[in-house]
Amino acid sequence: MRDEKLLSVKESAEMLGVNRQRVQALITEGRLPAQKIGNSYVIKESDLELVKDRKTGRPPKNEEK
Repeated sequence: MRDEKLLSVKESAEMLGVNRQRVQALITEGRLPAQKIGNSYVIKESDLELVKDRKTGRPPKNEEK
């Protein structure tokens, strides 16, 4: 088993270019696997690939009614 680097929510946010609240939301949504240790989450560095190429912003409004 290879050593897997574990990152804090803050470190993950910096690597993804988002804020900590967005990382928390991705964890809550189940889109970013994380392990809770005490009161904090740790994320495997390799798991950041799962959300790295996600779409940003809100989806466009459907103009048709």
